[in-house]
Amino acid sequence: MASQTPGTECQIGTARPRRIAAISLHTSPLDQPGTGDAGGMNVYVVEVAKRLAGRGVAVDVFTRATSFEQPPEVEMAPGVTVRNIAAGPYGRLDKTALSRYLCPFVHGVLRAEAENLSGHYDLVHAHYWLSGQAGWSAAREWGVPLVHSMHTMARVKNMSLAEGDTPEPEERVKGEDALVALADRLVANTDDEAAQLVNYYGADPNRISTVFPGVDLETFTPGPRARALRRLGLPADTALLLFVGRVQRLKAPDVLLRASARLLETAPHLRDRLVVAVVGGQSGSGCAEPDLLSDLARSLGIADVVRLEPPRSRAELAHYYRAATATVVPSYSESFGLVAVESQACGTPVVAANVGGLPTAVHDGVSGVLIDGHDPDDYARVLHRMVTEPAWRDRMGAAGVRHASGLSWEATVDGLLDAYRGALERCRLTVPCP
Repeated sequence: MASQTPGTECQIGTARPRRIAAISLHTSPLDQPGTGDAGGMNVYVVEVAKRLAGRGVAVDVFTRATSFEQPPEVEMAPGVTVRNIAAGPYGRLDKTALSRYLCPFVHGVLRAEAENLSGHYDLVHAHYWLSGQAGWSAAREWGVPLVHSMHTMARVKNMSLAEGDTPEPEERVKGEDALVALADRLVANTDDEAAQLVNYYGADPNRISTVFPGVDLETFTPGPRARALRRLGLPADTALLLFVGRVQRLKAPDVLLRASARLLETAPHLRDRLVVAVVGGQSGSGCAEPDLLSDLARSLGIADVVRLEPPRSRAELAHYYRAATATVVPSYSESFGLVAVESQACGTPVVAANVGGLPTAVHDGVSGVLIDGHDPDDYARVLHRMVTEPAWRDRMGAAGVRHASGLSWEATVDGLLDAYRGALERCRLTVPCP
């Protein structure tokens, strides 16, 4: 392990952090999930930070400022402060361009910390590889351990690209290799991700903590489908097929549209009842193809049943989940699948790709159905059964509520605190650090 700056030693006096610096460089926890680069990771950072603060661990989340109107500090919740760091031009930047602004971002983070007494932070928890690069520099300067969550990994994504999608750059691959070697603790979302860290990045299994993400069980709760459909302005007999998330090739919303077209070919009598809702905004490569789904819907002859809707708040999403006959998660790569768990918590079964963390998020054959590959015909067959066999669908929905109940954010924080203790203990025993 690389040594830190000469003369700097670990400033650790406790096995439980009092205050941590969370790094989320490329996307702010204050952003609306479902558009731009905001997605499940944003939800993760917010939910974890709030619950850590509730247990007496203060959290400062450092992110890149995107507007001169943003204040330097925003209290997101008691004990949680978002610090907007000016680095590079204001406005949204493609993630591939952000690495050139790492130095000014790190400088801003260090300057913010310098306003406090020495030892202000006990630990750095970085999210995504860009944040990890910044987090490593800050942790080394402060003499504290670095905990890193990949959330997604370049090598894994590049092995399962959607047709026409752009591979992750080699710069990211090398950056992730370095983080795996340097971080005091790696947090994996699932056992599958932990295995990928070992198999594709040579990670030390003894430095990996597997901590399942959670779901907000107060917001995402079961409720009457008919009432939820009324809230969306839909008739009670509507068969609603739902996609929630960022609109980009990686998330494969086009698979749902193609499957819906196949479904109507085999069961045309469903057309008067069928609604296909895509709730989310353009993201990543999808920003270069703003009309991709609307054009596809027209070419498939299903524009009349497709609703393309903007991102919704968490509370609003719960109504969509409750109204849906099934939520479809056909991603090519998914580190966990937060949407799948939210849907199940609301009592709606999931039809998902059998990739990444989705086998953990969905109990195959019990709370939903996992499908190998992305053939629209395979999805259409399962969706037809969801629509035409309500008793089967309802049994899965009830099982989904039970499955999701074991994936709370409180359990996530329990796991993270264990990971933090491991990192702090390692730092205490390894001098210099990190």
